[in-house]
Amino acid sequence: METPRTGPSGEAIDTHRHRALGSASRATILRLVRAEAGGLTAADVATRTGQHLSTTRAHMDRLVESGLLVKARASGGRPGRPAWRYRSTTTDPAPAPYRALAAALLEHLTRAGGDVRHEAGRAGRDWGRQLAAATPGGTPADTVVTVLDGLGFTPRPQPPADGRPTEIHLRTCPFLDLVGRDPDAMCGLHAGVIRGILDQRGAPSDGTVLEPFGAPDACVVRLPAEAVR
Repeated sequence: METPRTGPSGEAIDTHRHRALGSASRATILRLVRAEAGGLTAADVATRTGQHLSTTRAHMDRLVESGLLVKARASGGRPGRPAWRYRSTTTDPAPAPYRALAAALLEHLTRAGGDVRHEAGRAGRDWGRQLAAATPGGTPADTVVTVLDGLGFTPRPQPPADGRPTEIHLRTCPFLDLVGRDPDAMCGLHAGVIRGILDQRGAPSDGTVLEPFGAPDACVVRLPAEAVR
C-alpha cells in the first residue's frame, strides 16, 4: 500500500497525478488542453508539440488515467468514426447521491460485459423517468433543463432556429472522472436520462442526440421539436 504524502502546508499530495506530471511533455500537453475550452484531439496536440502521434496519444491517455483529462468522441458533424477529444477535468462533482449511483452502475455494467453503452442507456432512461416524475411541470424541454441543472451540468438552452432541432448546451460535466473511466458508457447513461425525461413528459425521445464536445465549449443536446410544446 502506498504511503500518503503531504506538501509543505500539510495538504495531501495525489502521488498518482504527480507521477503523471513528472514528464515535461505531459505537463506541456496538459497546459495546451486546459487553454482550449472545447478540448483538443491527439492530432491537434501532436501538431502543436511536434511529437509523434502515437507518443502524444500515450501521454494523453496517461493524463486521463490520472484524472487530469477526460476524453469523449466528437464527430463535429463529419461522417465516419470520430476521433477522441480530450478536455481538462475542472468542474465540480455532481451531488454525492447521483455520483454514487452512477459509479455503482458503471462498475456493475463493466463487470457484466456485453454492450455497455446500450445497457447504460437503458438504465439512464429509467433514471430519467424517475427524476422527471419528481420535477414540477413545464414543457418537456424545460424539464430536461431543470433536471440536468440539478445534476450539475449547467445547461444553456440555445435560441431556436427554424427547421433545426432544439439545442441545449451543457457547459460542465460533473461526472468527468467517471467519463474518463468509460466515455461511451457514461455518455450513453446521460443520453438515456434525457430520453427518460422526455418519455415521462409524453414527448418523443428517439430523435434525441447527445453529442460530446458538439460545440467549442460544451456538449450538445438536440431535442425533437415536439419537446418544446
